[in-house]
Amino acid sequence: MEQDIQPLNPIAIEIGPFAVHWYGIIIGLGIALALYIAMREGNKHRLDKETFPDLLIWAIPISIICARIYYVIFQWDYYSQNPGHIIKVWEGGIAIHGALIGAVATAIVFSKFKGISFWKIADIAAPSIILGQAIGRWGNFMNQEAYGGEVSRAFLENMHLPEFIINQMYIQGAYYHPTFLYESIWNIIGFVLLILLRKVNLHRGELFLSYVIFYSIGRFFVEGMRMDSLMLTSGLKMAQVISLVLIVGAVILWVYRRKAGLAKARYDE
Repeated sequence: MEQDIQPLNPIAIEIGPFAVHWYGIIIGLGIALALYIAMREGNKHRLDKETFPDLLIWAIPISIICARIYYVIFQWDYYSQNPGHIIKVWEGGIAIHGALIGAVATAIVFSKFKGISFWKIADIAAPSIILGQAIGRWGNFMNQEAYGGEVSRAFLENMHLPEFIINQMYIQGAYYHPTFLYESIWNIIGFVLLILLRKVNLHRGELFLSYVIFYSIGRFFVEGMRMDSLMLTSGLKMAQVISLVLIVGAVILWVYRRKAGLAKARYDE
């Protein structure tokens, strides 16, 4: 049976030498939906309707470049021998933490230039970001990456997964945990949670910090299951280290901003 299983074609459209990969399409859909939701919420908070489109003009390319640089650094043994593959982002191999670093840095500079509170922009965008991440993980699915340890087909069937997911988790002669799916589901839960937290009317910046904490907790545990992680050392997974740093850092920043009186404004103000 397994011998007949073929992976899904990662290429959606191919015209001559040009190919459009599902990975890029899915990432693009995630960005488009995130932008739509952020613009709607931004309008409720009297932000100029062009704020988020203008921000994305800079944030998208910078985030992709940062995400790729981050990934290449930790896979340098391979890319130093195959430098021509460094630009092949469409084949996968971008790190979300690198993308977030690029996006946050861009947003900080952008907000200062526009005279808008960075925390206000970050709060409004937080649910959109985690939803975009949930969708983006399906790009990893199409490329058969971001998978976990080996399991049996029966294990996957007992999870009541659709057959197309089970078959796509058959990689090089074995079945693996669909950790892309675990993280995607975690992020969808996070999206719902952040939408509900909007009604709590947290202090400014705390919705974004809630996103950082929630996402990082899930990423830490899912990363522990993955087989294709970027490694800091032979025994330390980079994403787990970064997740712990982000959780602790977000909590400290939350407390500090409250005590220092830097979070007096609230989300709905």
